[in-house]
This record gives sequence, structure tokens and C-alpha cells, in this order.
Amino acid sequence: MSTLDSLIVGLNDGLWTYLLIPLVVCAGLYFTVRSRAVQLRLFPEMLRVLKDRSQPRADGSKPVSSFGAFTISAAARVGTGNIAGVATAITLGGAGAVFWMWVMALVGGASAFVESALAQLYKVRNRDGSGTYRGGPAYYMQRGLGKRWPGVLFAVAITVTFGFVFNAVQSNTITSVASGSVSGSGSSWFAPAVGLLLAVLLGVAICGGVRRITSVTTVLVPVMAVVYLLLGTAVVLLNLGDLPRVFGDIVGGAFGFKELAAGGIGAAIQQGVRRGMFSNEAGLGSAPNAGAAAEVTHPVKQGLVQSLGVFFDTLLICTMTAFIILTTTPELSGRQGADLTQTALTDTLGGWAGHVLTVVVFMLAFSSMIGNYYYGESNIGFMTRRTWVLPVYRALVLAVVFLGALGSVGVIWNLADVFMGFMALINLLAILPLSAIAFRLLDDYTAQRRSGLDPVFTRSRMPDLTGVECWPDERPAADRGQAEHGEREHGERAGAGVR
Repeated sequence: MSTLDSLIVGLNDGLWTYLLIPLVVCAGLYFTVRSRAVQLRLFPEMLRVLKDRSQPRADGSKPVSSFGAFTISAAARVGTGNIAGVATAITLGGAGAVFWMWVMALVGGASAFVESALAQLYKVRNRDGSGTYRGGPAYYMQRGLGKRWPGVLFAVAITVTFGFVFNAVQSNTITSVASGSVSGSGSSWFAPAVGLLLAVLLGVAICGGVRRITSVTTVLVPVMAVVYLLLGTAVVLLNLGDLPRVFGDIVGGAFGFKELAAGGIGAAIQQGVRRGMFSNEAGLGSAPNAGAAAEVTHPVKQGLVQSLGVFFDTLLICTMTAFIILTTTPELSGRQGADLTQTALTDTLGGWAGHVLTVVVFMLAFSSMIGNYYYGESNIGFMTRRTWVLPVYRALVLAVVFLGALGSVGVIWNLADVFMGFMALINLLAILPLSAIAFRLLDDYTAQRRSGLDPVFTRSRMPDLTGVECWPDERPAADRGQAEHGEREHGERAGAGVR
């Protein structure tokens, strides 16, 4: 087993160091320049769009809103990586890794915009008659590039990585943290009982389809974020005098001469970029699967919302974890993962904080399992129409969740990094040529906003595009008069804040 783990680690390091990190950084910078830093320039617009609410359909059903799709992707993003992943990055790459996680978020926001706008443009209707949508990289590879085989390759990679491997990791993390808080957790029955409970809860959550998933995540994600941020804020306030030192350690670890001489900067960059992508998933190709489920009036709206999700994940949640650790535990040797975060909390707030963290980790990891499952379901729908495949997939996911609670996941974590790397490679190579379409969509959106309109996309606005299925040919008649009036009366004035 150790030989296998060494081989996987070697493959992993080579893949990320020589291929993925340069590609991720160069693609993010290219998208940032071509979009004129859309992730920063339109930040106020992101907040405005997030508040949009989808209107009920004629049959009374309620479509998935921008916020609902945002919570699905946030449910998968905000997981144990925000607690254990950040701690691991700091342990292996030093405090400077946090700086490069920030850089990854700022640059990666443009990648998240491009991939999610494309997912909205090329989404398709689910075949179950529910009126919901699905989409993602597999769909825009087939419809935008006109090639099915890279879509199938990506669909297999994301289904295995998120549906199985990452869900096993989340289940194991819940069990590990719970064992430190519950009396009698050392008994042989504890891990199987936790695994069975998780499998049952996940089965209830996923069997209702995408609407059931959003109903769960719209509650869990805000609650888990608020509770964790409150814990972190308490730790920071109690150690307020250490903040200048913390910022000095982060910046010094990213650029210091001492770190440069010791090779520490390379480790900080590698850990920061890798864990940054693992945490916020910008450019990875996972979040667009959730973004495609939303019912919005323009693809750019969901691109903006998903870009905001990158900031929410890294600049808020991950930064709070870093502050918790660095304000209380400057000596990092001998500790790693969630244990480091848990120790930092209990050292400052007392033993009760460890129990609260157990609840938070459960909420984080369980919501991640829901989001991870949905990514696999969406891509299975792309690969096959056989009705028996989805129930088999659900059964396998629940079995993996149960088994993940029972064992060590060292090899699985490293294997997950490899699969994640291949996912990012396939997705980035696809969105680089397709990004020109995303930038056309962005220009169309900003032009409508400058005219004082709520942007609406129709196929007639870009008649040269092929493979677009779920968008109307023309603007609805009820909106047409408003559009003409807006273009005539408002001009540049109403949308002066959107450039």
C-alpha cells in the first residue's frame, strides 16, 4: 500500500507542478485580461443578481433560482477542505500558502465566470418532465466544441471524483471529528453507526431530485457558514493583538528571502494553488454543473453568481480557518488536517468549541456530499439514457459513504488530487477556445444594463451559435415594449455603474 501511495504522490506532484499550476494561472490571467477583470469590476452586480428570485411557472412549480444553484455549488465547495485542506496547506507550505490561496481566488474568479456562463448557455432540460435543467463541461464540450468524447471523459472523471472519492473523504472526516467529541466513540460499533446514519440521511436528501437538494442546501449552507464565521471571529477577537504578526507571516512566507533560500516559496505556491482549487473549484469544472440548474434570464447572471462563490469560499471561509490556526498555533510541526483547526479552537475557546466544530464539520461535509452527488447525477444523464443507471449510481454512492466512515483515506485523498487534476486539465483546455463566446455574452449583458434593462438573452442576439437549446428565439412580448422604451429613454444613464 505504501508503494502505491508513493507512486500516486509522485504522479500527483508531477502533474500539478509542471502542468496544472502553470495552466491554471495562465488561463486565469488570460480570462481576467480579456474580461477586463469581470470578477472585480462587476462585484456589485454579483450581489444584485444573487437577489433575483425565479417566478413560479404556470403549473405552480418553482424553478431553481440563482441563489439555489449558488447554494448547491457552495455546498460542494464549502466542505472539509475549508477546515482540513487549509490546515494541510499551512502545515506543508507555511503561512505563505494562504497568500497564494488568495491570489488563486482573485484570478480564478474569472475562470469561474467563464465556465458557468458557458454551462448556462448550453444547458439542456431534464427528461423527467420536472422542467429543471442540467449542464456543465460535458455539455458545452459536446455542444460548443462539437465533440462528444472529451465530454464523456470529463463526465467519467467528475462522477468518480465527486460522487465516490470525495464523498468517502467527507464521510470519513465526519466520523473522525465526531469520535473526538462523543463518549464511547472508540467502540467498534461507532464508525459503522455513523456511516449508516450518513447513508440514510443522504439517501433522503437526494431521492427528491434537484429541488429536494436545493431545499436542503439553502438551509444548511448559510447556517454552517454563519456558525463557523462566528467561531472564527471569536478566536480572532480574543487574539486581536496577533493579527499584525499573522499578516506578516502570510506575506513574509509568500515572498521572504528566508523562504526563497530554503525553497519554501515553491512549496507555498504549490500548496496554495492546489488547495485553493480544491477549495473554491475555480476552473475545475464542477461548479458549472450546479450553475446550469438555475433558471435565469441571461447566462452571464449565473457566471457572476458562481464567481462570487469563489470569493465566498476562499476569501471568507478559508481565510477564517487560516486566522484561527495562525493566531493560536504558530508552531505547526506534528499537527495536520482538521486536528490542527480543532486544537486551535479548543486552545482559545475551551473544550466546548471542539463539540461545536463537530457539528459544523458535519454540516459542511454533509452538504458537500449532497453537492458532490448532484454533480455525478448530472453527468450520468449526459453519458447514458438508461433508466436503471441512476438508481445503481445512488446505491453505490450510499455504499461508498458508509464504507468511507470505516477506514483510512490517505491513498484516496492523493488519488482524488490526481482525478481533480485531470478534471481541471480537460475543462481548462475546453474553455480556453470557448471563452470567446463567454466574452460575447458579457458584452451583450453589459450593453443591456447600460440601456437600463434587466438583461434577457435570446438566440436571435447571437444567431451564429449552434447547440443552444433552452433559450427563446426572441425576447418575450411582454418585455419587448419595456426594452424598446429602456433603450430609448435610459441610454447610458441607468446602467452607468456597469461598464
